[in-house]
Amino acid sequence: MSGFVPPAHERGAALLAVLVLVAFMGVISVLAFERLRLSTALAINHASIEQARAYAVGVETLLAMRADDLVAANRDVTTLQGDWNGTMRRIPLPGDGLAEGVIRDGGNCFNLNSLAQGTPPARLAARPQAIEQFANLMLVLGVSEREARALAAAAADWIDTDSDPAPGGAEDAAYATLAVPYRPANTLFAETSELRAVRGMTAELYRLLRPYVCALPMNELSPINVNTLLPTDAPLLAMFVPARTGIEAARAIIMNRPPGGWKDMAEFNRATGPNELPLDPSNQLQLNTRWFALDLRIEFNGAELIETALVDARYMPSRVVVRRWGRDE
Repeated sequence: MSGFVPPAHERGAALLAVLVLVAFMGVISVLAFERLRLSTALAINHASIEQARAYAVGVETLLAMRADDLVAANRDVTTLQGDWNGTMRRIPLPGDGLAEGVIRDGGNCFNLNSLAQGTPPARLAARPQAIEQFANLMLVLGVSEREARALAAAAADWIDTDSDPAPGGAEDAAYATLAVPYRPANTLFAETSELRAVRGMTAELYRLLRPYVCALPMNELSPINVNTLLPTDAPLLAMFVPARTGIEAARAIIMNRPPGGWKDMAEFNRATGPNELPLDPSNQLQLNTRWFALDLRIEFNGAELIETALVDARYMPSRVVVRRWGRDE
């Protein structure tokens, strides 16, 4: 009996079915290998990031110890001796890794949180003295008086817990009419970049102010250490009496500072000349540093990690009170 002979138009169907099955299995295999490759890469990257994070904490500890050394040397006076402020330190890591760390005086800035007085989370009220200083800082930087005073008032309204806008300020109603409405925080600034949400702030103005402002985790008036001010920090000195002390005069005071810093405030007051600066603006002008800022960058096994931290040196050993992963902008 002869075998079955398929019709001519059906010949090769079995072979075609096998080829389709092989192609389908090939696609599945490629997808499986791709997922395996991606999972492996993610695992390696995660391990690299975690190792970089561990190195960052180690470098952070070393820089915090450096802050301890500065404070221990003289608790009453902190100077620039030792070339510590802003100097980049590089530490080789295993393989091609590299750790970079910078320690800076973290208190030489206008503390945005000083715009309100009171103890959070209790009622916070605007602090007129800080509002005036913030406006003065903008004035010495070339901002118009109208814009400076309006922004200072709006920034204070952002923090205070009432709903009544100060003259030129802004409360809920000012933000409710925006294309994307929101409300003021009614509490302390968590980050300096939060200032960009305040009414009246522009990208250009924020770039101008950013080097001189900060959001310390307390709402005391800015503690300015006159012994660690750099010439570029002159606006922070000029903001106390902008009508009499311009940026150039403030810069001259800083550049004529004794190599070992001023030993006491009486010596500093003599150096500034008569009526140039108030003798003691609410104890803001100081000779020592409490806050140290750390900037870290870690490269390890193809991964990059950025960390910023704030160290409180009132205690021994000093304590990291704020830590951020990634850039703060």
